[in-house]
Amino acid sequence: MKAHQLKLYNTLSRQKEDFAPINPPFVGMYVCGPTVYGDAHLGHGRPAITFDTVNRYLTHLGYRVRYVRNITDVGHLTGDADEGEDKIAKKAKLEQLEPMEVAQQYTDTYHRDMALLNTWKPSIEPRATGHIPEQIALVEAILNEGLAYVVNGSVYFDVLAYNKRYTYGKLSGRVLDDLMTGSRDLDGQGEKRNAVDFALWKNASSEHLMKWPSPWGLGFPGWHLECTAMSSKYLGTQFDIHGGGMDLLFPHHECEIAQGNACNHRDPAKYWMHNNMITINGQKMGKSLGNFITLQELFTGKHPLLEQAYSPMTIRYFILTAQYRSTLDFSNDALRAAQKGYKKIINGLRIVRSMDYTPNSEIALDGEQVQQVEASITAAYRAMDDDFNTAMAIGHLFNLLKKINSIFTGQLQSAS
Repeated sequence: MKAHQLKLYNTLSRQKEDFAPINPPFVGMYVCGPTVYGDAHLGHGRPAITFDTVNRYLTHLGYRVRYVRNITDVGHLTGDADEGEDKIAKKAKLEQLEPMEVAQQYTDTYHRDMALLNTWKPSIEPRATGHIPEQIALVEAILNEGLAYVVNGSVYFDVLAYNKRYTYGKLSGRVLDDLMTGSRDLDGQGEKRNAVDFALWKNASSEHLMKWPSPWGLGFPGWHLECTAMSSKYLGTQFDIHGGGMDLLFPHHECEIAQGNACNHRDPAKYWMHNNMITINGQKMGKSLGNFITLQELFTGKHPLLEQAYSPMTIRYFILTAQYRSTLDFSNDALRAAQKGYKKIINGLRIVRSMDYTPNSEIALDGEQVQQVEASITAAYRAMDDDFNTAMAIGHLFNLLKKINSIFTGQLQSAS
């Protein structure tokens, strides 16, 4: 195989960059996983398949990948903000279960669905509740740097103080002055010094179900904290790739960069990758919007928007027919087209595996046909090397399928 110069789009620099791992051939990759309070939907499938593809291709190229994907089982509040009810605790109350029962149930169903989508398991899958001491230590380190403050048993990150030493907003392109101007009109700033500050640790009320002892009293970690704590524990204070959905870019990933710089004095990741959204009628699919279709509903066809059931591999193929940074709009027509396309590729693979090839010196190779086959293979690799462009790679695979079918039907000699 020829040497590959892989390029990937770095959200941080807003351009494609040559991929150069910090410590080759090792690659550290951290991807934000699910908050486990409900069944996985199609929107969860896209990052899982996207970064599974990244993992597989890097491994194929000879890299040794440590892929860490977390499970959020505490701290993610309704509205993705610093106030509100914990999403898992809210579900537990509704179903009259312990929060950890809810987390375990939906972690199990998530694993089931990811296996059906043929994704590799991550190297490490840490849970937020399993890393409370690390998160508390992280808060203490940020406090020692003078970049956080304590109010009534809660600890908040001081964004203005941080911005004097670093740049808050460099990942998302947000300008702090604009954020401050926009936040002045909002009520509910409460105990924060500034509305742009975010929670590192929250004081828990007496009725709060999930809480732990800390130097500041009983409480629970802020949503952004877990990823900094767990990525640095398993990949070091700076690693190669941080991935996730585009909806996490701000504030979640922006806050991760701030936390990383505050306690480790460096950006946590060299490359930031974000997959785009899956939409329904142009609107993001998500639980909070109530317009989602679970993966199990797709597999069984049991949803009002579905005209039939679609196999897990059809769903995987559907997601890969678009480059990961492009939006992907759901429709039955698109899924049926994916179903046909996937069947063509699988049938082509079966044909290749069934064909016998016996070298015959009396049959001359058709040099032009060989060149065309090699050109298609090279083009498919070139597409993958260009920011994991699976859509283009699939197109080149179909060029190969034409050759395979021609050989199979006798239009070309198999020796070619």
